[in-house]
Amino acid sequence: MKRITALTIFLAALVTVGSASAQDRAIQANIPFDFTVGNKLLPSGTYRVIVESPNTIEILDSKHRPAVLSVAFAADDKSKNNVLIFDRYGNQYFLSKILSSSADISLQLPISKLEKKARLEEASLRGSNQSLVAIK
Repeated sequence: MKRITALTIFLAALVTVGSASAQDRAIQANIPFDFTVGNKLLPSGTYRVIVESPNTIEILDSKHRPAVLSVAFAADDKSKNNVLIFDRYGNQYFLSKILSSSADISLQLPISKLEKKARLEEASLRGSNQSLVAIK
């Protein structure tokens, strides 16, 4: 499994939105590749991620239309930066974590059935890694 942290792309693209409502926990990012959240494939583009409640995020597209509503859980990681972390299997990207120190967001998304399938396919493409140990 390859974990992609697109720091250079997202440091400039992630911003917080300041207001006194739920919008305080919102970020915006320009994602340069197609990616999946849950079982929904989203095209590359600009997205806004809003933390609706401690366990729910909403992702809006560039026209502020809802693209995905997803559950999320507190992540163990804390970041001094603003980053989105994607898991990559072949040419498929899956949003894994949302970390933003300025918006006080540290969330992890659950692994979907689609991501589990991609992970298995990636493992089968690599073939079997066997270790032989001599016995007496």
